[in-house]
Amino acid sequence: MLQWALIFLVVAIVAAVLGFGGIAGTASWIAQIIFVIFVVLAIIAFIRRNV
Repeated sequence: MLQWALIFLVVAIVAAVLGFGGIAGTASWIAQIIFVIFVVLAIIAFIRRNV
């Protein structure tokens, strides 16, 4: 899952360089959503592991 988050992060950075429009804007939105999901799941995993 981290690999997918990093891939979409790179796609979002490229989209930012090219301008946030059309497909680039959609790729950026998807990258943001996946990043947030990954962060939430990582926090949950760290909490469950330490309890």
